[in-house]
Amino acid sequence: MSNVARDATKDNIFKSMKDIDFKQTISHQCGVTMNDSVEARAIAEFMNEDPNVTITHNPATIRVDGEGKLVFKMDEISEFLGREMTAETFEVNTSTHYGRMVRVDDNTVVLFGNMDDVFEYIE
Repeated sequence: MSNVARDATKDNIFKSMKDIDFKQTISHQCGVTMNDSVEARAIAEFMNEDPNVTITHNPATIRVDGEGKLVFKMDEISEFLGREMTAETFEVNTSTHYGRMVRVDDNTVVLFGNMDDVFEYIE
């Protein structure tokens, strides 16, 4: 809201702490945000085949969101892309992620929405 609009309405755009309702919720979602690129578009298109995955295209980024767990298989993504995709290249393409990321092996990166599911990978 511009200063002119704020001055005209005299409305405060900020809420008082007493007016904010904090609801404690637990989400089992996980996902990655990638800068828009050829690789990111291929990953998103490939992952979109899973009905539990939501793809969101923003002006400069692509989000891949899922419930519970997202499994990224580099060999399958490579075949879809038409050239090699390594776990390292995948991690470079993901500008950020949420959930717990585990690199299971050179071929598999898994994101977990539930911390309890990660314990089998922690030594």
